[in-house]
Amino acid sequence: MLYHPPSPEDLARLKDELGLSSAQMASLFGLSGGRHWRKYTGGEQPQPISPLPLFFAAARMELDEKTLEKVLQRMRHIGATIDLNSDSPAPDGEQQL
Repeated sequence: MLYHPPSPEDLARLKDELGLSSAQMASLFGLSGGRHWRKYTGGEQPQPISPLPLFFAAARMELDEKTLEKVLQRMRHIGATIDLNSDSPAPDGEQQL
């Protein structure tokens, strides 16, 4: 697999295009919060975003609701608990989406 992440400027431009806050961008990308989002777009040395959160965000932006729900159902079938509309904190050892 070849992957070169978008630049911090690319991610900032996407945020502006979508008109979302850092917290909303974090939610879209399945990150824990606005601070987590900003580590990819700010500071002296922004971190490159990995392909998984980028893929997750792109899927959420491009897939229709029925198709996205089909993917989420498959994740649940495999054994995951996932609710994209929940703001409740993830239990210890689990990821916040």
